[in-house]
Amino acid sequence: MNEHPIIRWNESDIARSARWRSEKGIVAPKRVVIADEQMSADAAYRLACEGTALLWRGDFQNARQMLLAMARRADEKTRKASKAAVANKTQKLGKPAALADSAALLPETTPPPTEAFHLHRLAQSQRARTLGMLLLPLAGDYTIPLRRAPDLQRACVEAYGPAGGAAGNETVSDSLVSMRELLGLIGAHEWRKKGVDVSALNDRIHPHYGVFAPVRGEYVGLVADAALPVLQSGANILPLAFDIGTGTGVLAVVLARRGIARIIATDMDSRALTCARENIKRLKLAAQVEVVQADLFPEGRAPLIVCNPPWIPARPSSPIEGAIYDPESRMLRGFIAGLASHLEPGGEGWLILSDIAEHLGLRSRAQLLTYFEQAGLIVVGRLDVRPSHPRVGDTTDPLHAARAAEVTSLWRLGVR
Repeated sequence: MNEHPIIRWNESDIARSARWRSEKGIVAPKRVVIADEQMSADAAYRLACEGTALLWRGDFQNARQMLLAMARRADEKTRKASKAAVANKTQKLGKPAALADSAALLPETTPPPTEAFHLHRLAQSQRARTLGMLLLPLAGDYTIPLRRAPDLQRACVEAYGPAGGAAGNETVSDSLVSMRELLGLIGAHEWRKKGVDVSALNDRIHPHYGVFAPVRGEYVGLVADAALPVLQSGANILPLAFDIGTGTGVLAVVLARRGIARIIATDMDSRALTCARENIKRLKLAAQVEVVQADLFPEGRAPLIVCNPPWIPARPSSPIEGAIYDPESRMLRGFIAGLASHLEPGGEGWLILSDIAEHLGLRSRAQLLTYFEQAGLIVVGRLDVRPSHPRVGDTTDPLHAARAAEVTSLWRLGVR
């Protein structure tokens, strides 16, 4: 499979082609029609729902308005589908149909947490697929040949790499890309330029495109506050720590700021490795922190090993979601299973993990404790904190009950 497949369409009776770009791994659409301000939002939404892509040839800012209009229709469709599901369940329970107008009056009709999670994920996926059908042209130098188009060249280079190149056996200078993805590039570029404030550091971390940003500071605060393990040698300075799955490098920076002499930070993702190295260099910690590519653990042992794996055991729908979703808890189980063989005697493994998967019915506390026991680990202690992000108080969120009950923990693990 080509890295950038060729997408083909007819325009003004002329056969055209371009590279298809999707960092989210979306398959190239098979049907493409030309769209501009003459097309109504209803028609555009209908075509997108049918799987037909809309190649925009009008004004860029009007394309934004079209996307917003399509999003409103997608959200209204989801709301109606949810209301219909409640009404259907109400009728099955033998209740008056009028009660279906208020989900609040029917607590028993609320789907179980696991079902609610999967329905939410399905709705998100369908919405993203539909809205992703509005496409923009991208020239070979990453300019957008539309009226009032912004300059996205820097953002594109950060996400896609240098301009130009070939696709398969054809040299194609232009690309087509989802407008939603291009808008995502803008947001990622701004985060990379301005950085994300991390209160536990009293500093900023600059995430790169495709690398999960440390916007939930409570887990960083846990690593900043937890008591460091006491060495059997009685030394005051911890000589070494591993940061497994470093991402932006934020936890490696926290450990370095706490005075640990040397930190080895690992990741498998090339973007994360570059991002972590740049953050560590900018914060003048390169002599203290080494970033290496490794599948979980580097070689050797350390008295402290820290890992913040993805919290939810589900399949990610795009590469960046790999920081949130961990199919079958593979990374979590891999870290737990390998921890004992990489800890020095008397050392600790710090596992930072939210219990939201437990509230969603995707993993039980008993399962987690069984993983520890099977790996020969004991729980030395645990620090807990409740999240404070805005979604905790959003009662319209389909997963509100789970988010409101969520606790993030730092599990201090030792070898039995």
